[in-house]
Amino acid sequence: MKSTIHPGRAAASTLSRWFVRKFLQYALVLLIALTINFALPRLAPGDPINYFAGQEINTLTAEQRARLKQELGLDRSVWKQYQDFITGAFRLDLGSSTKLGKPVTQVLRERMPWTFLLVAPALLLSSLIGVISGAYAAWSRGKRREVALLTTMLALQSLPGFWIGMLLIAVFAVKLGWLPSYGAVPLVHTGTGQYVIEIIRRMLLPVATITLATVGSHFLLTRSSMLDTLGQDYILMAEAKGVTRRGLIYRHALRNALLPVYTHLTMSLGILVSGAVVVETVFSYPGIGRLLYESVVARDFPMMQGVFLIITVGVIAANLLADLTYPLVDPRARSTKHLEGSA
Repeated sequence: MKSTIHPGRAAASTLSRWFVRKFLQYALVLLIALTINFALPRLAPGDPINYFAGQEINTLTAEQRARLKQELGLDRSVWKQYQDFITGAFRLDLGSSTKLGKPVTQVLRERMPWTFLLVAPALLLSSLIGVISGAYAAWSRGKRREVALLTTMLALQSLPGFWIGMLLIAVFAVKLGWLPSYGAVPLVHTGTGQYVIEIIRRMLLPVATITLATVGSHFLLTRSSMLDTLGQDYILMAEAKGVTRRGLIYRHALRNALLPVYTHLTMSLGILVSGAVVVETVFSYPGIGRLLYESVVARDFPMMQGVFLIITVGVIAANLLADLTYPLVDPRARSTKHLEGSA
């Protein structure tokens, strides 16, 4: 008598294997990124200590250089240095900043909340505006309002983020004097409502800059996906059955058109962290992006390595989130055949 496997158990086994494959894939990508991060200062021309000691290296004597090299572990074999770097990265021990004299992880913890304060509302606003206007433009294809929307979004998409930021500063900070043009207030302060208002006022221009710089991509992707979906047979059938215009757009077309948009949004979480470099620099905003700029100027390589690691982990985590949650959004991705065929 042949043994049979319960379909539920088979599906659960396939799903667990799929999860394991995904985690192993992204773990390998993270290891490769860490290896590249480790190799950069050692493959560059000259002595690696020149990159880790920063601008102060020119003032050190030969004896001080030797002592610093020993403290940084650069006198050990490359394999031992690599082992120490990998274990230190997983322990969140990334060394000390040569410019600030603080542990890299401490500085990153201080700066990361500021970047999240910019990225989170900017991503939410650009996504909502882009998706809603993209769906509306697809439904109004060929009409004047669709042409106006498409022209506006293409113009925003072509403008660099720093130029948008400078334009907003010139109008709302310099000419009108409504908003501050730079800086922020410490998050550690536990002040009153006026303190919260001041934080929001200083966030408005950077958030508006990131939103305007990224809304075009969400709009164009949603519009393209909606146009493809509106041409499907089931949409024509629903329209023939007398489904209302509102129901046709939001219950039938938009739900299916949002699948590629959802993937784009999740991956934008990681991309926006690195994309905030220009905006934070323009507004002198104390986030991860501004920290990277300051580290490059000061040749603070330990801090640069820490920021690169944060950006890499953010992009990998966003892609992993997209892969793991996509089956929850698209029922077709939950099938056993799809899971077995995916890498």
